Amino acid sequence: MENLTAEQEALIPAYREKWRALALSTEPVNRQQASEAVKSAYWASGLKQPQILFYDSPYTAFNTAVPLLGTLLNSQLNAQLRGCLEGELSSEQWDVWEQLSNRLWEQLGGEFNSQLSAELNSRLKKQLSDVLSECVQPEVWACDGSWLDYCASVLNGALNQRKWQAYQDIVKYCGWIFPYETICLVCNRPRQLRFDSQQRLHAEGEPAIEFADGFCVWAYHGVRLPEKYGKLHPPQWQSQWLLKEKNAELRRALIGGIGYGRIGQELRATELDCWQEYTLLRIKNRVDVEPINLLKMVCPSTGHTHATRVPPDVKSAREAIRWVNWGVDPEEFSAQT
Repeated sequence: MENLTAEQEALIPAYREKWRALALSTEPVNRQQASEAVKSAYWASGLKQPQILFYDSPYTAFNTAVPLLGTLLNSQLNAQLRGCLEGELSSEQWDVWEQLSNRLWEQLGGEFNSQLSAELNSRLKKQLSDVLSECVQPEVWACDGSWLDYCASVLNGALNQRKWQAYQDIVKYCGWIFPYETICLVCNRPRQLRFDSQQRLHAEGEPAIEFADGFCVWAYHGVRLPEKYGKLHPPQWQSQWLLKEKNAELRRALIGGIGYGRIGQELRATELDCWQEYTLLRIKNRVDVEPINLLKMVCPSTGHTHATRVPPDVKSAREAIRWVNWGVDPEEFSAQT
């Protein structure tokens, strides 16, 4: 980054956000604009113009058409558009890759792409990895697009304008694309995308990703959920599910949604020790990788119960309080207060 001025570095977040907004757009695909974008991409790649068909989601496109169509052409589009454009940049301009493309991938590409691909694999019960890696996914192209845009606009990179315009139009006007030699399937964008404050896919009682045809993905703070969990709000989740759920990542999501206080009560945690208004509890049922020890505190003034998880080797309530208070003994803490 030593080749960038302070002013140039200050512009980096703006380009990340510009392309993030494009990649995560929920505006319905305009078929005329999408058709022109696809035709331009094929033309710029030296390919014949295809017949263009539209679908409401990647699920519908794959389930109804993709298995019948043969070999995808994304590798050719990548080589002729993204590959050629990247090859026109200087080594100095490649230095901004980590600042733009990789960070944008962390923010949107990895999350959205992996969740949607995993749901498609789960729904269709087929080995889709080759097809999904070869289809054009605008959120993935946006990662490189942010970098190419910055290099062209800020660092004066000389890009082939015909190919660069075609590249931008694919991201701006299309959802997922399955490009074949004589036919191209264009999918609509999701009509809803929901995230938590850390930009992880997240929704409670409703899908995190939802398409017009009803295909959807359920997620809780970035963890993909089966519909039986996702369609319910966390207060409706049941602690008993933890005893049957084999997936460790799903168990952790359930624990986070249900809360230790309710888990301790509903799974009848055993009391190990108490000190004043504090009680050390243990959940004997195997609901997590390690046994769960909880420090429960009942507020004397409000009667509200709060439970905090503590290490499984903690043996007394006072030891648990010291752990929660970073080594300060409760007697010492009371004296300081």
